[in-house]
Amino acid sequence: MNAFRGGSLLAAMIALAAFTTVPAHAAVPATPAVPATPAVPATPAVPAAPAAPAPGGGLTWSVKPAGAEGRSRRDYFVYTLSPGQRVRDKVVITNMSRRPLTFRVYATDAFNTADGSFALLTADRQATDLGTWISVAGAPTRTVKPGTSAELPFTLTVPSGATPGDHSGGVIAAVTEQTTGAQGQRVNVDRRVAARVYARVNGALSPSLQVESLKVAPESPLLGTGGVEVTYRIRNAGNVRLAATSRIGVTGPFGTRLGDPVTRRVPELLPGNAYTFTDQVRGVYPAGPLTATLRLTPLGPAEAGPSEARPTVRTAGWWATPWAAAAAFVIAVAAALSVLRRRRSRS
Repeated sequence: MNAFRGGSLLAAMIALAAFTTVPAHAAVPATPAVPATPAVPATPAVPAAPAAPAPGGGLTWSVKPAGAEGRSRRDYFVYTLSPGQRVRDKVVITNMSRRPLTFRVYATDAFNTADGSFALLTADRQATDLGTWISVAGAPTRTVKPGTSAELPFTLTVPSGATPGDHSGGVIAAVTEQTTGAQGQRVNVDRRVAARVYARVNGALSPSLQVESLKVAPESPLLGTGGVEVTYRIRNAGNVRLAATSRIGVTGPFGTRLGDPVTRRVPELLPGNAYTFTDQVRGVYPAGPLTATLRLTPLGPAEAGPSEARPTVRTAGWWATPWAAAAAFVIAVAAALSVLRRRRSRS
């Protein structure tokens, strides 16, 4: 079998506290408490996902870009800047809870989780990229009354030696509270909501998605058709964040299409990040030498339009024995030999 062997992506999650990171327009409800030391624990990174307001008066707030008269049509902070350039903006924190909340406001870097979701560094990890470029004005903690909003200015300064391309992070509003666990232990809970920040630094751009591995795991049906499981690992090897569409098909001898091709939308991948997908092509007849073909077509960020990166094509081949056809052939040969023997015996 000529299938390429693929790697697997492992993500280490340390469950010391609970939090939820969400897009700028969404709010997060109260999350379950987990045991921790009296100090604020490290919080595991989770995919950015919208959350509904918590029922029963739970903790709920939103973090989003400011706009004219406190309103904004922006989903995220998106900038195109040059090395050394500085931009000033504002973030709005809205407390939708029934009591005052004290927020710790700071910025950090973004990354992709194992399934390609957007996430921010945990509280115990130091930012080294865009998170270090942002400085929020005023005190590090802010108290916001229920039903009101606080508009906080911040400054983003691109270092003079910043590398060209896309840099991603977020401005976080976190609430840390101490409670009592089921066994009477003191518990710290760190809940986070964030507005994403995307900054593109001017310079030479190199959009590039690579297929690091492609592996097939075919079924071997004795009769009829079967499925082929195709696992592939994609890496953003350029300096521009990219999404993509993928299409997987299976062909047999002479390029004959077998089974039903599978397509999917690959989530946006930040530069340097990678993740793995598994798709199933069904209805494949075992017709001897088969080939699975993956075609990956890069797409630029939603606000930037199509990507200039070229499509990538990878293939993996294997042999699938057509047992039904082989059995029919053996039966036919046996029948022919039997007829031939009869004729010879009569003569």
